[in-house]
Amino acid sequence: MLRTTFATAVSAAALTLSLTAAEAADMRLKLAGVVPVEHFGNAILKQIEADIEAADVGLSVTLFEAGQLGSGEELFEDAARGNVDLVHSVIYAHRDPVLEINSLPYLVSSFDEMEAIYLNKDSAFNDIFGERLEALGLKLLANAPEGFIGVVAESEPDNVTTVGDKGVNIRVWSSQVIKSTVEAMGFNATTMNWGEVFPAIQSGVVDGAICCTAQLAYSAFATSDVGKYFIPYGAVVENTTYYASLETWEEMNDAQRAVVQAAFEKAAQSYFTEARANEADYIDKLKESGYQVVDISDAQRGKIADTVRAEVWPGIADIVGQDIIDRLMAPKG
Repeated sequence: MLRTTFATAVSAAALTLSLTAAEAADMRLKLAGVVPVEHFGNAILKQIEADIEAADVGLSVTLFEAGQLGSGEELFEDAARGNVDLVHSVIYAHRDPVLEINSLPYLVSSFDEMEAIYLNKDSAFNDIFGERLEALGLKLLANAPEGFIGVVAESEPDNVTTVGDKGVNIRVWSSQVIKSTVEAMGFNATTMNWGEVFPAIQSGVVDGAICCTAQLAYSAFATSDVGKYFIPYGAVVENTTYYASLETWEEMNDAQRAVVQAAFEKAAQSYFTEARANEADYIDKLKESGYQVVDISDAQRGKIADTVRAEVWPGIADIVGQDIIDRLMAPKG
């Protein structure tokens, strides 16, 4: 009788442990993004949510769009602490100067080159990016380049198509490289977080910002009636990143990690394809909204690029390390 009772108790305990383990395998993930409500990136976030949940591997997703959980800088810190599980945002270099490779000016000059460096998961750029994020408690899932960024401004700068003094002060993100870049172009620069940009422009603290592709300039600024000019310098790639909290990643089982990775790689390809196909359309939308789009010829842009490379690139090795530059520039294979 005692033996039977003991066996029953062991079975009950085993069943309880089994149920607890099954419940622990079911994870609810917070997925946070920062692009504006009108931006196509939000539709892709919804697709990520649907793809992960449809795989039926014990993962559910709660989506927080358009900066609901904070700016890109804030999400970076929260994900490293394990407070947010999955993020879509720009990666800044405030925690690691090597991440300044995300702000290298005139590194590429076409969408084909952009795809080969930023989207290709086997590129040296992605190898370096993944290593540095992992050291900060983050897991790189995929980079999703959106296009070439320009400057949004309240008034047309002086010497707008050359490298002369522009007579205006623009916002730059937390990057010594991008600050040096815009100063080489002739701008004055003020560093501030993305969340501060709108009120800073509206109050006249800054005259504009280097920040945006035509798509983002339209969806973030033109639709909010902020700014009047868009200057497509194409100095830097708007490279957004899908990443995970490393703490969350390590809690997942192999099947869950495979599903999440696949969902984000699919999303990155969709993001890039959408951006590439619609860049010209958003230039037209900016014009239709009342924005003035400054016409810069390829020759003018090339002269600006030559000056920036000559003045800025020599100092980049001091920031990120010559070994990093050598890895980026080395041919694959």
